[in-house]
Amino acid sequence: MAKLQSLDPHTPMFAQFKEKTGQIVLANTFVVPKERTAEFLALFRKQAEFMRAQPGFVSLRMHQGTAGSQLLLNVAVWESTEALAAALSNPEFQRVAAEFPDDIVSYSHIFEEIAV
Repeated sequence: MAKLQSLDPHTPMFAQFKEKTGQIVLANTFVVPKERTAEFLALFRKQAEFMRAQPGFVSLRMHQGTAGSQLLLNVAVWESTEALAAALSNPEFQRVAAEFPDDIVSYSHIFEEIAV
């Protein structure tokens, strides 16, 4: 299973589920060794297929760092923290998540849109 790290040590992602929200963005940055990229993306596609079918799912996009970067960034939109939490706690999601190699690191955080 991928190692989960907090992007903001003062506000771990799982603590963010305590706050009830409207629409959210889950930003998940993965550090993936070059030799694992194809394997990671195959597993991620399985996970994304599952997530797309979950209540409250809005959209999902994957981005890859440039210039030989080992970073991949998933940006997913959900109707609420409750919907995301329900999907993440589903046993099927947990089964697929357990298949990710241990040398992948995931930095996840939940955001709300603000006006600028």
